[in-house]
Amino acid sequence: MGLRRTGPGARKPDGHGPRTHGPGARQWNGAKPDEGHAVGAPTAAGSPGAPARPADAHRRPGLPDAAGAHTAAGADIAVELRGVRRQYGRGASAVHALRGIDLALPRAGFTAVMGPSGSGKSTFLQCAAGLDRPTAGSVRLGGTEITGMNEHRLTELRRTRVGFVFQAFNLLPSLTVEQNVLLPLRLAGQRPGAARSRQAAAELLARVGLGDKGGRRPGLLSGGQQQRVAIARALITRPDVIFADEPTGALDTTTAAEILGLLRHAVDELGATVVVVTHDPAAAAWADRVLFLADGAIVDSLPRTDPGRIAARLTALTAPGASGAFSGTARAGAAA
Repeated sequence: MGLRRTGPGARKPDGHGPRTHGPGARQWNGAKPDEGHAVGAPTAAGSPGAPARPADAHRRPGLPDAAGAHTAAGADIAVELRGVRRQYGRGASAVHALRGIDLALPRAGFTAVMGPSGSGKSTFLQCAAGLDRPTAGSVRLGGTEITGMNEHRLTELRRTRVGFVFQAFNLLPSLTVEQNVLLPLRLAGQRPGAARSRQAAAELLARVGLGDKGGRRPGLLSGGQQQRVAIARALITRPDVIFADEPTGALDTTTAAEILGLLRHAVDELGATVVVVTHDPAAAAWADRVLFLADGAIVDSLPRTDPGRIAARLTALTAPGASGAFSGTARAGAAA
């Protein structure tokens, strides 16, 4: 599956200092990682080894979070959906892609979204990212209501508040690696050639292990290296959230683990917020929480766990009679 419109871009300088997301999160000012730091290396058991996050962090009242619990006061929410429905067509032929999603995802969190084919994963991501308009309900990004925005304002918002990572990388072959990373700033009307912007790009490339590749063209890089460039490009704008659409689908197992480790590092060390749609339980195991969609609704969720348990839960969704396999309590706790 693929997103339809990306609108990459960057936020114009507003005079405010770099922000942090959550306790202990590093600033988005290009601070270099600790020497010898291993980013998200899997443990011997095969599960990601990044530090665990508190189960009750970043909550806010009134909406269930990814864990199904109502959020506590004063939370910093990156993505918020209230009663989101998406219907295509009318009458007997109507397709109900989303059937009322209520969800709040905290900043500095890593969420994976899984589900059978046709479960609504693509539509969920497109509505949450402002790429598609819900038929009903509302969507907020970083506290900003986006549901009623016109297309021009939505495009500006995507450029300034959202980062995207795609399965196909979507790098421009005629630009250097550095120029690809700086492209969102250029599209937003900033000066990507300014010393500060180039320094930020260089520091991000160093973080993703490509500090010496800034002058190369993407075609000279491996698939894993190109995806690293895409991650650096997504981070350059300090977005409210990064949406990743099957980011490891075109990569081998080893390279995929390296890319997921970088996304995990962006959450734990840079305070980024990441939402990944994936079909791969091994990829979902890097997330703080896995949401399961079926028939356009969130039917279950798991805290961070191993790929085997995630695969078993996903298999249960596709088993005969799966629509009744989840109790009303489980559904209410996962979705509202």
